Amino acid sequence: MDTLTPPTQMPMPGHPSLLHVKPDFIWGVSSSSFQIEGATNEDGRGASIWDTYCRTGQVANNDTGDVACDHYHRYKEDVALMKALGVQAYRFSIAWPRVLPLGDGAVNEAGLAFYDRLIDELQAAGIEPWICLYHWDLPQALEDRGGWLNRDIVGWFADYARLIGERYGKRVKRFATFNEPGIFSLFSRSFGARDRSADDKLHRWIHHVNLAHGAAVDALRETVPDAQIGLVTNYQPIFPSSDKPEDIAEAALIGDYWNCAFSDPQYLGEYPALIRDALAAHVRPGDMEQIHRPLDWFGLNHYSPVYINSDPNAIIGLGWGAKPDSIPRTPIDWTIEPDAFRDTLIEVSRRYGKPVYVTENGYGSNIEKPDDTGAVIDRGRVAFLHDYISGLDAAIAAGADVRGYFVWSLLDNFEWESGYGVRFGLTYIDYATQRRIPKASFNWYADVIRQARGGATA
Repeated sequence: MDTLTPPTQMPMPGHPSLLHVKPDFIWGVSSSSFQIEGATNEDGRGASIWDTYCRTGQVANNDTGDVACDHYHRYKEDVALMKALGVQAYRFSIAWPRVLPLGDGAVNEAGLAFYDRLIDELQAAGIEPWICLYHWDLPQALEDRGGWLNRDIVGWFADYARLIGERYGKRVKRFATFNEPGIFSLFSRSFGARDRSADDKLHRWIHHVNLAHGAAVDALRETVPDAQIGLVTNYQPIFPSSDKPEDIAEAALIGDYWNCAFSDPQYLGEYPALIRDALAAHVRPGDMEQIHRPLDWFGLNHYSPVYINSDPNAIIGLGWGAKPDSIPRTPIDWTIEPDAFRDTLIEVSRRYGKPVYVTENGYGSNIEKPDDTGAVIDRGRVAFLHDYISGLDAAIAAGADVRGYFVWSLLDNFEWESGYGVRFGLTYIDYATQRRIPKASFNWYADVIRQARGGATA
């Protein structure tokens, strides 16, 4: 891909060769509660930490999640989009403060009823619901009690997981405990200063999340005996930005924090070697057994490798390094490296020995808009998806046990600190009107799914 060619002027790629994808491969899309639901002050929902953060003025354009994609009211329209797309599965998260406004204690029936309606709509459309318990929207009431830095959160999270299992477990069998714990730990604002004084808080946080995972797995097994449970982790190569010894050492260290601090103890039973001693102060007898509960699948979120250098003044020495000029980028400056995706799929399949589902992969843009005809021709995204799905097929050919692929995301949505200025969706959202406009990538992905399942393409 020529980095000087505007994505809107590139030829539309054809369909990837799927020589090794089996007919029962699962094609899907993913989302998260805070990023699409809106209705933050409706039907008894409590505040989340992201509601609070949006009021600080640190999100681009002072955007908030108050309305987002209005999915809370428009979920039927969005499920109809999924049906038209032809996906077999939809991964979404439950908003913890929508069902437990204070994080524990009194249950909000109106919040639970929303997910009942969503699950019913999905199943009526022939789409399997995959539930993620936690996608970053911690109830503010629990943050006020210490949040993930308070070991009591292990019990709070287990009680929440048990509630979800009891409510939806007869209709939903696929569960993930956490989405990207490596990200919401490494970049948590709960630590205060982003310097070495936060190192011990990070270690305590990591261990409590791992303990909460294990407790939630047990709660789900109790309430949904036939559940299929996994973790969704953001896993990608961590490369040093130079050949300096300190940068090489830092890259190896960050690899253990970013990729393995959660997946290793959860799937393999121990913390990775480079951070094991740092975590030891927080590990009590029996903790590792509590964390290492049987799991059924491995969820991989992957976008691009990370380039870092050593910054002795930053938390755990994490500094951001320069990216190689020779590598193409998305409009939001993430590198496009499908070979790294292929290699990562092979690595996690071998390392953890579980079926792998790509639970997020996608292309972010800050330059998309409808053309004069009202269409959104996102050739750059189509090219990205073509190359990454081709990399997935190559990984399977090399022996990786990959069984599903979920695009991030069905809809343009609230992209955290970038607000609504970055778009990852297969569907364009006109936020002023909430009109949904399927992009060229929507139709392209629908054709890929039909081709993979043995049907004719448009």
